[in-house]
Amino acid sequence: MAIGKRDGVRQEELWIPSSDLAKSPGHPFYERVNSLLAEARFDEYVEGLCAKFYAGNVGRPGLAPGVYVRMLLVGYFEGITSERGIAWRCADSLALRGFLGLTLSECPPDHSTVSRSRRLIDLETHVEIFSFVLKLLAKRGLANGQTVGVDASTLEANAAMKSLVRRDTGQSYDDFLIS
Repeated sequence: MAIGKRDGVRQEELWIPSSDLAKSPGHPFYERVNSLLAEARFDEYVEGLCAKFYAGNVGRPGLAPGVYVRMLLVGYFEGITSERGIAWRCADSLALRGFLGLTLSECPPDHSTVSRSRRLIDLETHVEIFSFVLKLLAKRGLANGQTVGVDASTLEANAAMKSLVRRDTGQSYDDFLIS
């Protein structure tokens, strides 16, 4: 085959069978995290915690708290410091779409939706949710740390939110969440 020119602009096909769509084998880390979250019934847990922050049948449909938290986890795990960057990364990766529980025809939430959700949910609820995730990951050997703080008492543990520090910036998780 020789090098040639494009034949011009091609019209996209109107119908594409799902069997012809690109598929991702997934990312081993995110696949493992998702299986642990499913096993712990994480989505039901986080929906219960966040129910007070969402309006009933008012306005547009809300962002599922489980999807929101997973997007924040992607940002934290991958060192992405902006909601815009997190949204772009999730939209760009088939593996992360799978982690979020989206089909190929669904778009990940926009950065403005992530920002709005972050402002709606208070810091205490964020801490409770991410403590749950951290304990789950530590129990299964996917995270570790030195101490955990409970009611201002320092106890020995395998992992703690306070001991998590980003390697690239030295930023704690609380600082990441608030910024």
